[in-house]
Amino acid sequence: MLGWFKKKKKKKEKISATEGIDTNDIGFGQEKDSDEPASAINGIAVEDAIEIEEPAISHIRDDEQGPEMPAVEMPDAQAPESVADSSEPEHIIQREPAEQKKDSLSLFRRLQQRLSKTRSSLVYRLDTLFLGKKEIDQELFDDLEEILITADLGVMTTQELLDDVRKEVRRKELKDPQVLKGLLQEKILAYLQETDVPAEMIMPKTGPFVIMVVGVNGVGKTTSIGKIAAKFVRSGHSVLLIAGDTFRAAAIDQLKIWGERIGVEVVAQKQGADPSSVVYDGIEYGTARKFDVIIIDTAGRLHTQVNLMEELKKIKRVIAKKLKNAPHEVMLVLDATTGQNGISQAKLFNEAVTVTGITLTKLDGTAKGGIVVNICRELNIPVRFIGIGEQIDDLRDFDTKEFVDALFKTNGGDNQEVLH
Repeated sequence: MLGWFKKKKKKKEKISATEGIDTNDIGFGQEKDSDEPASAINGIAVEDAIEIEEPAISHIRDDEQGPEMPAVEMPDAQAPESVADSSEPEHIIQREPAEQKKDSLSLFRRLQQRLSKTRSSLVYRLDTLFLGKKEIDQELFDDLEEILITADLGVMTTQELLDDVRKEVRRKELKDPQVLKGLLQEKILAYLQETDVPAEMIMPKTGPFVIMVVGVNGVGKTTSIGKIAAKFVRSGHSVLLIAGDTFRAAAIDQLKIWGERIGVEVVAQKQGADPSSVVYDGIEYGTARKFDVIIIDTAGRLHTQVNLMEELKKIKRVIAKKLKNAPHEVMLVLDATTGQNGISQAKLFNEAVTVTGITLTKLDGTAKGGIVVNICRELNIPVRFIGIGEQIDDLRDFDTKEFVDALFKTNGGDNQEVLH
């Protein structure tokens, strides 16, 4: 597990949203050509934590936009209202007692169910291939190669995997085809574990943990941000969301709805504002009020759009100038159903802003879950989260051993020893 969501030992005291900032000295929202926009807090649309009974976003899928809502702007002379009292708010995402009692085994079986398409494409085909085979020969390896490529492990990763398996077979003088499945499982797990990066290595010792989220249009960035933020809130962290996607009004509204739903503040400006200015102001606001986590949404863009990729570089430079060593995580959101096109996206985003982690959405909707292995092996970038459904808890921490066991094990009861 990543270890990002450990419960804080003591509650933090909320600070007034206007404390310590002279709003008379700073402008707001002006577009600038330089990397460092002018500081601007006055006029930030900061959404206070509020509880609602039935949030409109509760069943939004990763590829859906939020509903159209009129933007709520604060008068220039009015500073943001202070947050609630010094006690922690009761967030509406608290689990029901029945959910709290779910054991690890039931969660593991749920993961198995959601990966059923990939299991059918990969593991069941492997079992069919090995059934009745009496020896390991070239024909077997040819069929095995086809199955792995079909499951979207990729040509290079498949070739490397089969080369490693051949060496093991020769070294151990193995002749029984049934042992190949176990060897494949071991090698795939090893590939995934090589990219594991402990949370302690990327989280700052002091100050907010800043996550910059990037990706192409329609992959589910904003929804993933809301679900990740909910995880931090449940573990007792204070979270600030920054609406850096100023191209779509719906994106701003959707992020505000997520803020209302999970009880966190959102820094936003009007549609069309300079994204760098919004991000700069949000970082200043978040650091002044000592938020634990700051998550920044950015506009969806095709990885081939050079000008927009340059804008991402500028946003990252602005963050770094405002807060040393930030962003601590550049999170790329990929749609698992896009298959190998996701590798192309990851390569170009990585060249532009150095991706440090990946969230893979809609993994339950594809038979090509092998893309997880291909991403880790070919790009050497760790997968942080996987999306296996529509609900808020269906964005799962990516656990390498749990994932591989969920693919290869046929009986959930056999896996109790590997669960956490």
